[in-house]
Amino acid sequence: MAQPRILIVDDDADHRQGLNLRLRANDFETVLAADAAQAVSAAKKDRPDLVLLDLRLPGDDGFVVMEQFRASAELSIIPVIVITILNSARDRALEAGAVAFFQKPADNAELLAAIRRTLGKVGFSVVLNTQIVS
Repeated sequence: MAQPRILIVDDDADHRQGLNLRLRANDFETVLAADAAQAVSAAKKDRPDLVLLDLRLPGDDGFVVMEQFRASAELSIIPVIVITILNSARDRALEAGAVAFFQKPADNAELLAAIRRTLGKVGFSVVLNTQIVS
């Protein structure tokens, strides 16, 4: 079975690379984007199985990304987990369609568990046996 592909969308290069390293260490394939336009483009091109989305992005924010996903038949099926500094945006993010919400910095074990649960619901059988400590 192919490795699940996760699109990481975050304008903070350090956070994006940190997530990238953690996910690759747990046998996920990753695609990276730094803003809303790159996120939508990468989702269309690379067909990720899941998106980790920051809400604070240059230009359009993460809510616009989720709106664009919902408006597209091909993207609307991709689950989105929001990871942001904006704890006050939790309810709005979940109402906008996020399947989970984490405030930065996200606990690695909890985030990996949410990813595993979400991918399990869309047909992946993923076993995560490595916990990365930040």
